[in-house]
Order: sequence, then structure tokens, then C-alpha cells
Amino acid sequence: MATENQNKYIAVQYKLYTSGADGKPELIEETAEGDPFIFVSALGMTLDAFEAQIVPLMVGDNFDFTLAPNDAYGEYDEAGKQALPRKVFEINGKLDSRFIFEGAVVPLSSADGARFNGTIVEIGEESIVVDLNHPLAGKSLNFVGNVVESREASNEEIRDALNQITGCGGGCGGCGGGSCDGCESKDSGCGGCK
Repeated sequence: MATENQNKYIAVQYKLYTSGADGKPELIEETAEGDPFIFVSALGMTLDAFEAQIVPLMVGDNFDFTLAPNDAYGEYDEAGKQALPRKVFEINGKLDSRFIFEGAVVPLSSADGARFNGTIVEIGEESIVVDLNHPLAGKSLNFVGNVVESREASNEEIRDALNQITGCGGGCGGCGGGSCDGCESKDSGCGGCK
């Protein structure tokens, strides 16, 4: 029997539904057949409430559960919409319309270097309005699927999962490896690993 803090290697096939504008279930995500969603438990790789539902299940078990917004990505917050100066998105005084358009998800960073994504909702002459809410904020999430694999994770799987979380492939000196050949910048430490 697994202990509560044991790291489990889990693979699930699932369909994710939210309520559409008409109130009917709307499929928004689905794992491809033979390409399950894989995670290692107790590392913060998934929503806590999702993990709490999946971890006790065995291989072959089916699931169908719904997470309320507070157990998923929180309630939608209107204050999450921010008007940023247009020049923040310009290169040589111009917007690249391949990447900057209404509905585009763009990577941003705060003054202290924290990275996050925002969705462009409006492009104006002087500013661009970006929605910093998660795209699924305010929505209940209904997961329907089955467990493909569930077992104790190996040390290598735990290490690989931690590298995935931190974005480090383990090759930089700052991550405990020796060479920085896979990094975009030799000076960047873990942040630059591929």
C-alpha cells in the first residue's frame, strides 16, 4: 500500500470538459490514444485536487470527477486584465503580427524575473491589454478517463520530473551537472537549459 507522500508514476488517458456558453459540456482537451498524460505524484506537477482524485486509483480504474474553480485555477479576476505599454511588445518600433494578435498567449516576466503567460485581449494605439488570468479561471473542470499506469516512481523518474518542473535538463553547472552545451547561454544557470 502506498504511503501518502510516496512518489507514484501515473499515466492517465482523459477528456477534459467545461460548461460551454449554452451550459452543455464542451470538450477542451483530450489525450491522444496511446499518448497518456504522465506525472509523478507529490511533486506539484498537477492540480492538488486532480492528484487527490487520481492517486488512490489502480491501473484500469475509470474516473469521472469535477473540480470547482477554487480547486482548479481559481475564480476569474477582472483585476487580472492589465494595460501594458505597446512598446513592451514592439521590436524596432513594430509589432510582429505573427506573435502579437488578439487571443495570442504571450510569455511575460515581472520586474523580479518571475515568468508567466498572458493572453492579449485588445491592441490599442498606446497600450495592449493582457489578461493574466489562467485561461480556465472561473471554470469547473470535468475529467473523464482511466488510469493506464500507476506504480512507485523510480529515482530517475523523480529526477526527470523535477527537471521538467524547473526547466533544467541537468546539463548546467547550476543544476548539478557539468557541461552547459545544451544551454542557450553559458552564463544562465538553470534558466537557460533546454
